[in-house]
Parts: sequence; C-alpha cells; structure tokens
Amino acid sequence: MELNPEISFSTRIRKSPFFESTMKWGCKGFTVYNRVYMPAYYNSSVNDYWSLVKDVTLWDVAGERQVEVKGRDAEKFVEYITPRDISKCKVGQCMYLLLTEKDGGIVNDPVLLKIAENHFWLSTADSDVLLWCLGVVSANNFDVQLCEPDVSPLSLQGPKAPNVMEKVLGGWAKDLKFFHFKDSQINSIPVVVARSGWSGEAGYEIYLKDGTKGNDLWDVIMEAGKEYKIAPAGPSQISRIENGMLSYGSDMTLKENPYDVSLGKFVNLDKKADFLSKASLASIKQKGNNKKLVGVEIMGERFDYFVPDDLPIYADKKKIGKITSSIYSPRLNKNIGLAMLDTKINEDLKKITLKFNNKISEVQICSLPFLRNK
Repeated sequence: MELNPEISFSTRIRKSPFFESTMKWGCKGFTVYNRVYMPAYYNSSVNDYWSLVKDVTLWDVAGERQVEVKGRDAEKFVEYITPRDISKCKVGQCMYLLLTEKDGGIVNDPVLLKIAENHFWLSTADSDVLLWCLGVVSANNFDVQLCEPDVSPLSLQGPKAPNVMEKVLGGWAKDLKFFHFKDSQINSIPVVVARSGWSGEAGYEIYLKDGTKGNDLWDVIMEAGKEYKIAPAGPSQISRIENGMLSYGSDMTLKENPYDVSLGKFVNLDKKADFLSKASLASIKQKGNNKKLVGVEIMGERFDYFVPDDLPIYADKKKIGKITSSIYSPRLNKNIGLAMLDTKINEDLKKITLKFNNKISEVQICSLPFLRNK
C-alpha cells in the first residue's frame, strides 16, 4: 500500500533542474533532501524496484548537493574533517567518506570527488555540510574557499545502465571503473560522469554542471534508454536495505560514531594528517562502543511500504534497541531491516521481539548484506 499525502510546493524548498521532467513523467510522491524536492516514486515503490533490478532507472538526486572545496589548504581541510586517509586519492577518483565531529559523531557520509589538486567536491547526504564546514574553517583558519556550485546529479541505476551510457557517450563509459569519474559532455551539455550509485546495481551518477539544461539532459537519457525499458524512479529503499547500505538520518546520525555503525574500516587512526575526531575515535576504539548496527529479519505479517519510525526491540520485555530502517523485500519474500542494538546484550538470546500493529513479531539478527549484487 502506498501512502498518498499531499505536498505543498513553495519557493522555501528548492526545485531541482529536473523538476519539470519528473512531474511530466508522473512522479507520485516527493521527499525533501537538503532543502530540495526529491522524487520518491512514480508507478509504485515496488514496481520502480523491479525496473531497477531487472532493467534500468533514472533518478533525480539533485538533492545530493555538492560542497566545493578549493584553495591552498583544500586537501588539508578535507583530511581534517574525515578520519579516512585521502592522501592517495587521485584526480578522477571518488572515495566514500565519513565526516565526523570532535566527539566522533557522524555529520554526513558524502562521496568525495577529486576534481584537481586541492579541488574537491563533497557529494553530500541530507545534512547541512556547507554550514558545518564554514564553521570548521572559521575556527581553524584554513586557506580554502567553500561554496555550493551549480552541480546537480542524476543517477542512472540498474543492470542495463552501462548499455544506456555506452549509447549516450561511447565505449569509454562502459569501461569506466567503479568510483572513478570523467569530465564530459552529453549533447553539448557539460557533465561529470561517475561510476557510482546507491542501489547495489550497476550504475552511474551524472553531475549536471549547468542547471538550465536539466530537462534537456533528462530527455536525452530517457530517449537513449527506451530500448532497455528505462523508467523514472526514486532512490530505492528496498534495494539499498537488501544491500546493507546505510541512510544518513535513519541508520546513522550525529549521535553515532563510525564504530557504532560498523564503518570502522573508514577510520584510519594512523594517517599522517591531523583530523578533528582523532582523540575521540581512538578512545572509542580502545574502550569499545555501546551500540551496534545489525541486519534483522522480522517475522510476522508482511510490511507495507510505510513502517513506523524507530520500532523498539525487546528481549525478555527489556528494550535493547530499535529498528532504524525496514522494508518488505520482494526478492527475499521477507521483512528485513537494520537495527541499532545495545552491545551489552547477548546476540544469541533465544527470543528478540518487536510490537507492530499491536502484534508481537519475532526478530532474528542477520549478517549484512542480505543480497550482494554486482
């Protein structure tokens, strides 16, 4: 069952360069992401999901705003705000980063694009990274220039995405390595094309560099994808949970550190560059964290698309955690999700439960990801 609440459009929330196209192609639901309207679904969330995993889909993800970092101290600054070592990142390469506060709390989890030496884009999740970065710069006197450039991404995702990009740009697009990007043009429209995405499927993110050309770019890609059954869609919650991908604001927030969400592999405590959260993260690693993000299977009745936020999880009537994301998986034919649990509990407890629709459902802890796609 899809919910159909009305949404009021206004100038307070920004419209993406692709907004007119998304309306034309029948978007039925929007969310707001970095103060930009972002399409959530068109046909239905489940039908959009099947288009994603079987064919190819085009998403307006212009809400993933870029924070541009340039200047003499640009690399030094980026090193300072992330615990990951970026010193080996080359021009034309992407890296997944965690931005962390002094206490280790996660501010955002952007994808870094190294445009040139001392020139980066941070392709951000849903939090005000630019404002936070301006504060860090002001407090530490970095010689950098920060701005939100006129850059808006489309995401082309699905097993047939490489075929569409080959048709649009030629063979090099199909050969582009994962987490690498190239500056290019599509019908004289300036873009940066990256082999990346948030679906678990093959995919690309196409960063439009001229906001006046959004509808033109959309039309070119949709036309090229006709023979591959391309469909417009929104970012798939089903696919990303199946693939164990985290969503900032749901599965991690400023209250969590990288170790809480099993992302310690992106923390390089021994990197040469100094970074804001170094002392706190070193202490947390030594002492151990108090909570842990895990995969869960939820028994009982099949979930609709809408599930209440933060469903509490119990063991022997004692609250031991909460569901952070959950969904019904059509491929697995089961309810799956991510949950934040108290690390003091024994994961071999015989009975872990939650209450949903006034019914008690058993919860089983699972390894992640639930599915592993190409």
